[in-house]
Amino acid sequence: MVTAFIPVRGGSKSIPLKNIRPFCGKPLVWWNVEALQNCPLVDRIVVATDSPEIEQTVGSFGLDKVVLYHRSAANASDTASTESVMLEYIEAASMDPSETFMLVQATSPMTSTADFTKGLEMFATGEYDSILTCVRNKRFFWSEDGKSLNYDWLHRPRRQEFAGMMMENGAFYINTVAGILASGNRLGGRIGVCEMPEYTAIEIDEPDDWFMLEKLMRRHCPDRLAPVKGQLKLFLSDVDGTLTDGGMYYAADGSESKKFNTRDGMAFSFLRERGIKTGFVTSEVTDIVERRAKKLQCDFLVQGKRFGGKVEAVKQICAENGFDLSEVAYIGDDVNCVQLLSSVGYAACPADACSAAREVPGIYVSPFKGGDGCVRDFIERLLSL
Repeated sequence: MVTAFIPVRGGSKSIPLKNIRPFCGKPLVWWNVEALQNCPLVDRIVVATDSPEIEQTVGSFGLDKVVLYHRSAANASDTASTESVMLEYIEAASMDPSETFMLVQATSPMTSTADFTKGLEMFATGEYDSILTCVRNKRFFWSEDGKSLNYDWLHRPRRQEFAGMMMENGAFYINTVAGILASGNRLGGRIGVCEMPEYTAIEIDEPDDWFMLEKLMRRHCPDRLAPVKGQLKLFLSDVDGTLTDGGMYYAADGSESKKFNTRDGMAFSFLRERGIKTGFVTSEVTDIVERRAKKLQCDFLVQGKRFGGKVEAVKQICAENGFDLSEVAYIGDDVNCVQLLSSVGYAACPADACSAAREVPGIYVSPFKGGDGCVRDFIERLLSL
């Protein structure tokens, strides 16, 4: 029996309720719970918390391996050790001494199912009594009295020739229940090192860590972030900066005009021919957009919605028409499109989109700019999949 144990308390001072604060769109604790749920070597995932809010959030995941444990107030204080809550649970659950106990830190969300599997397989060989995770650090270390600790400063090695040192990254620790009871510690006996990728070195303790890790997650783990794709049933587009070049044209009488690309318009007919619904979702409210949507025979027109309002409007369309967000494609260019781009099954942006849109995990960045055929390019790409 392998039990993964995740201690998450509600009293974090630097980032209140950080364990359920959205990280890349999902509660922080979700990322390790999901990875463990998908690990065939893990039998049970125990989330130990003192917070009703955390219990409610984790319970909403609906994952069958998850067990909630309400830890005591004494072992959820600022001064309580992680070992104290581990020992509390082991005693409360009357765990068999032969069981494998894996301590998992929610503050390391980039730990993958493959990492957990690697560590457990390493432990199963019997070569080690306990396992900890580390990353290879190729920094040069010095003591306070000016002595080099891990290299010869007279013969400074090149990075590619330097083995570096193994640095504990705090992702997870593996031991037996018996081993923990004997030492009162997460580690003991012959300790094995399970090496993880260098980008997993950071743990979330401060707000700056949060910012850096979200960037690293989007760069190194896009597959974990991208929505699941379903059969395409609905195509939606932003307007300004996507179907147009983003310019606002005013005549001498004050009337406004926009320039649309006829090739983009033709592509909407390709979708209709295949029975795929179409529409516009835009922040602006103008008669011009309404006339353009009518000319292209769009099925849906959503105006005046920004940020989360766009997502909610599209969810409503899906609910009323029996679609799932995984069956929706959307192309947009600016920060108020990012939430919707992150939610749909197929996402794209123009070449000149803002950086936040271009960095959405799994997004297709068209080589064409807004108003210059990027929508046609995205539609032709979708129809070729």
